[in-house]
Amino acid sequence: MSSFVKCLHIINGQHYSGAERVQDLLALSLPTCGYEVEFATLKAGKFAANRRSRVPLHEFPMRGRVDFSVVNRLSAAVKQAGYQLLHAHTPRSLMVAAGVARRTGLPLVYHVHSPVGKDSTRWLQNQLNLWIERWSLRRVTQMIAVSDHIAHYMQDLGYGANRVVVVPNGVPIVADEDIPARESGGGFVSPWRWTVGTMALFRPRKGTEMLLEALAVLVAEGLDVGVLAVGGFETEDYERALRQRAADLQIADRVHWTGFTRQVNEYFPAMDVFVLPSLFGEGLPMVVLEAMAVGRPVLATRVEGVDQALRDGVDGKIVAPGCPKALAAGLRELLQPGVDLGQLGRSAQQRQRESFSDLSMCRGTAAVYDRLLARRPTISPTHLDQSTLVR
Repeated sequence: MSSFVKCLHIINGQHYSGAERVQDLLALSLPTCGYEVEFATLKAGKFAANRRSRVPLHEFPMRGRVDFSVVNRLSAAVKQAGYQLLHAHTPRSLMVAAGVARRTGLPLVYHVHSPVGKDSTRWLQNQLNLWIERWSLRRVTQMIAVSDHIAHYMQDLGYGANRVVVVPNGVPIVADEDIPARESGGGFVSPWRWTVGTMALFRPRKGTEMLLEALAVLVAEGLDVGVLAVGGFETEDYERALRQRAADLQIADRVHWTGFTRQVNEYFPAMDVFVLPSLFGEGLPMVVLEAMAVGRPVLATRVEGVDQALRDGVDGKIVAPGCPKALAAGLRELLQPGVDLGQLGRSAQQRQRESFSDLSMCRGTAAVYDRLLARRPTISPTHLDQSTLVR
């Protein structure tokens, strides 16, 4: 008989971005702590095709947001499979998981990846998701917040500290010998003296327009710099809008768009500085941690979770969101002669290794599971350093 505890992670499945990489990494690492993960997806999309974990994935497609028949179907499958814990990751998946928890009596964990009330530029959608989240949270046994900022956000909504624990996001540690050389950066050969990188599922709240405007300022000043933009677009309309904005600013030839890619780490070596220009709606950005893991200095806006991971002036720079001039000033400062970008990158890499690894995220999540199930930890606490403890 297996000694592993079976957990079902109920997810959307439509995208493969930051939150989805957390889900994927947990499936890969939680077996080291005695937990076996399987997935149930509610929407067709990129997750199934791009995940690294090869654990069982069960499709329970919803025909629409109010297709509650999925609750009955999923509840029956949960009872038959013998899961002992449910784990949801979005308002939609939480709504379904809450119904399943009610029918099965299983404990339910909710992973709060971002502030749902300000997750997009669509006010009505934000309010609907917030209502769904708050209604569904009545069935949640424990919430996991990905950063201190998100924990405070949930507490401000009225959820006590005893219901919210912080397990910071983490990414795999990359050995020095496994970091590709600069000229191997995803096959991209930079035509510019300086290459500024950004990476996202590009959508309005990511602030890419601000970075394009900052780039135009620096190019007008005579700096030989361009942007390597890695990732897909939320919609085709938004892709056209971003490309048109670059053309209007007369910098279209200084922006290289890669489109969606699963191999995000391959592009980091081509970047002199990684930039996160987000406006709002983050949690603890995985892409910042991934840049740090391969020794890239980071320029990021002061959005949720950034200053928990990134130390201003030590691992890079933090500037105000929504301000192209602030982004331009930050880049100008980092790219001036005499700045040791290598040292900033090494500092960022050490910070990630010590405090934001996938193993520390796994151990923190497993500690939550252990408490809910009154289970003895598989890994002794004496083997955990301070960075791996749930706060």
